[in-house]
Amino acid sequence: MCGIFGIISEKKIDLNSFKKLALLSERRGRDSSGLLFFETDTYKILKADYRCKNLLKEISDLQTQCIIGHSRLITNSQLDNQPVHRNGISIIHNGIILDDDLYWQSSSLSPEYKIDTEVLLAITLEHLNVQGSLEGLYEKFLEQSKGAFSCCLTFPKLGKLVLLSNTGSLYYSESDKKVIFASEKYFLSAMNQKKIHQLKGMQSFDIPISEESVLIDERKIVRDNLVPSLPKETLLEKKLLFEVPNLKRCTKCILPETMPFIKFNSEGVCNYCENYTPRNKPKDKDELLNLLKSYEKFSGNKCIVPLSGGRDSSYALHIIKKELKMSPITMTYDWGMVTDLARRNISRMCSQLGVENIIIADNISKKRSNIKKNLLAWLKKPDLGMLNILMAGDKHFFRHIESIKKELGVSLNIWGMNPLEVTHFKAGFLGYVPDFETKQVFYTGLSSQLRYQFLRAIAMLKNPSYLNSSLWDTLSGEYYRSVKTQKDFYNAYDFWQWDENLINESLKEYEWETAVDTKSTWRIGDGTAAFYNYVYFTLAGFSEFDTFRSNQIREGQLSRPQALEYVNEENAPRYQNIKWYLDAIGMDFEKVVETINLNHKKYYPT
Repeated sequence: MCGIFGIISEKKIDLNSFKKLALLSERRGRDSSGLLFFETDTYKILKADYRCKNLLKEISDLQTQCIIGHSRLITNSQLDNQPVHRNGISIIHNGIILDDDLYWQSSSLSPEYKIDTEVLLAITLEHLNVQGSLEGLYEKFLEQSKGAFSCCLTFPKLGKLVLLSNTGSLYYSESDKKVIFASEKYFLSAMNQKKIHQLKGMQSFDIPISEESVLIDERKIVRDNLVPSLPKETLLEKKLLFEVPNLKRCTKCILPETMPFIKFNSEGVCNYCENYTPRNKPKDKDELLNLLKSYEKFSGNKCIVPLSGGRDSSYALHIIKKELKMSPITMTYDWGMVTDLARRNISRMCSQLGVENIIIADNISKKRSNIKKNLLAWLKKPDLGMLNILMAGDKHFFRHIESIKKELGVSLNIWGMNPLEVTHFKAGFLGYVPDFETKQVFYTGLSSQLRYQFLRAIAMLKNPSYLNSSLWDTLSGEYYRSVKTQKDFYNAYDFWQWDENLINESLKEYEWETAVDTKSTWRIGDGTAAFYNYVYFTLAGFSEFDTFRSNQIREGQLSRPQALEYVNEENAPRYQNIKWYLDAIGMDFEKVVETINLNHKKYYPT
């Protein structure tokens, strides 16, 4: 999940062109960077713990015929940047290798780095040792590794540069005795390249031969830990409360008396049940087929599929590729709360389906800093109606999907939004009366947003700490998600039955990974969910799971006893993910949890 790019030419390369290519590629990740280039008969590697834009300033006078670059979204080991070099061979890699630990157990080689990319380098070394040539290398990658890979290998002594990809997230063009490659087609189009080829497989090119050892220069700086690991169980886990309250609940669903605006009739049935309209009723498949045909003349069978790595978007991708036989291009927006588990599942899905993944990585440090500012504000005056502001940063997904549509010339975008995710209570705690008629899983439209933001503004005036530098990011994200009209926007589950058991069973085909600290498969790729659900349950006695399972009851998918059994497990605090979340934003676990636990509760625990 990075940007890889490069230029090979028989003549001296115009560095301004390379810099443009590098800056375009930075949107895929800017956590660290690396370059490999040929200069004065020698290949040199320059890599650093900062963005490529700054690294490029250090080669302003370079004259070269071969230069490649890597703009990194760190997903594995912050200690080791790319290019990774070993035994005279260098590699830059976009993707995630899933079975690196298993590979090293059977390999004749031992790892020298703490990065999954080294597996591909080791496979190459072992292949050359046996085969003596590069022929068959791509097949070896497929045979001996799992996960997505789009990579560039350089062999200075052989005078070869090799590109390999199993997802198609790699493009190249050849013209005027020059080769340019990048992770996205749009980057090459922006470089005025006309004959652009998507690579699935392997392609090799000639580069200057050098018998000299590769010179490596690495710049390390002190920085925040961008990839905190899931902690092991410790005494800290005991700080988390799990007191199941004795609350009056609806006799039909399981919503409790602490649900905002809830009312019970004489039979104990809540107004949410009385006003519920079934949502999980797919439209006729012919309507979907006619819809797809209407887009064929513009973009063939291509469509854009937003992919978070979660359960529902993963299954939607499965439907679109396997059932509808389309050629989806996935798009992921990483705002700092996409978990490692979600990234690995994206790698699984895209590699096994052979699907391209366009990644847009925001400024992770800044985004996490915004979350921290708002959490600090919330802790000063805890208010369940304002807790939702912690998730505001991810709403820019909707803005970026519009940019990708224009770049690719593909209008149709099909999402995988679970129709039963409607919660009502997040806005309800702010004083927003539930709209039982809404068709979306979130409120849309200018009038709805003005009403919602007015209530939020009142809360902010009571706690001015929310009036910080993150406010514009929050408001603009809400605009793109809930106000701006979504065009060519469809939900796979408007046409396909959402069935939890079927989805979970189908994803086993991909060895889809589940969380270590919960049996649920919902929300496990979202770094924020474990934290905010702990807050809701501790302070209000219920969480998203209660509303979700209540919707399933109303749809006839679950019995009430089953739902109660599920939430009794699902509402248990997820220590490992809560600790990861607070580590990621630089907050003290004990202090945060203590503040939550001591806050006034809306119920009396048994």
